[in-house]
Amino acid sequence: MLRSVVCLLLACIPASAQGRIDCNQLKSHTLQATVHYCVLLPSGYDAPAHHSSHYPVLYFLHGLGADEQTLFKTGGWNLIEDLRQQHKIGDFLIVTPEARATFYINSADGKSRYSDFFLQEFVPYIEGKYRIQRDRRTRAVGGISMGGYGALRFAFANPEMFSAVSAESAALMTESPQQLNATMRSGSSLGQILAPVFGNPINVAHWKENDPVELARTNKSAIARLAIYFICGQDDQFNFEAGAKMLDRQLQEENIKHEFHLYPGDHGVSFFLGHLGEVMEFHSQSFDQPSR
Repeated sequence: MLRSVVCLLLACIPASAQGRIDCNQLKSHTLQATVHYCVLLPSGYDAPAHHSSHYPVLYFLHGLGADEQTLFKTGGWNLIEDLRQQHKIGDFLIVTPEARATFYINSADGKSRYSDFFLQEFVPYIEGKYRIQRDRRTRAVGGISMGGYGALRFAFANPEMFSAVSAESAALMTESPQQLNATMRSGSSLGQILAPVFGNPINVAHWKENDPVELARTNKSAIARLAIYFICGQDDQFNFEAGAKMLDRQLQEENIKHEFHLYPGDHGVSFFLGHLGEVMEFHSQSFDQPSR
């Protein structure tokens, strides 16, 4: 019911906003569940003169506790439309899939296969339903917090699919699996979040297979083809700035070109929205670059 009400409210925003948000759902065979998603379509998408036009696409992944509508409910839509009207970004689709607390990966026990769903089912579905340029150069992924982790992991593990990746305050944990196991044994809320995805105790091999920092080390040659942009707040409540610094150091050691900024701020909505514009500008510019 809540999703229906929100979609109705989104549809009632004045036409001056230009773009259109299409919220829908997909019955996933991989997950054996219904997955909700939203797509932000640029203003010209529905114009008869553009019916043969195909667009780049940014898959933008939400954080823990958020959903596919969070980007648009918190003011992101207006910010993105303002950037378009000011000609700071070009026209591309922004797709926000629902992911719950999956971290956008397959779970260690194999019961939840979100990564398989996203790569093998969701992306082909979206790029078949909407007028999207089905090309690595015009396909990018970004995200916030848990979604930042997911975006980095998708791009670093599958650089043949994506040309660019961004992350705001990615959920990069510097603790070892052994330290996290101790946290789980204490009954902390973090342990309850991690256990269904990474195992209890944590499956170390699975953890490393999905860790963006580890992937930057093991997949460095292919990752060098990516345009990479990530930021974090200096006072992140979850200490994710430590993980961001670790990733920055690893990429530097591997001589992988990237852009990293540590800004004043915490792990809140105001920080994310305050820097969403530069993230969107990064992606718009990366779509205009020659293929790498």
